[in-house]
Amino acid sequence: MKWTDINDIAIELSDAYPDQDPLKINFVDLRAWVLALPDFADDPNRCGEKILEAIQQAWIDEVA
Repeated sequence: MKWTDINDIAIELSDAYPDQDPLKINFVDLRAWVLALPDFADDPNRCGEKILEAIQQAWIDEVA
């Protein structure tokens, strides 16, 4: 997965952290969790706030 695979990342985060409320995640933790996903393989420096916001929103939608 790459940073642009927003929905896939959200699904993986939902599976990996089922007890976490995505509304309460700070971007530092969110970035670290994405980087720790086993299928994630992209440059850590290619991530910005807009990407993290999109991932967070997709995760919220996934668990809703």
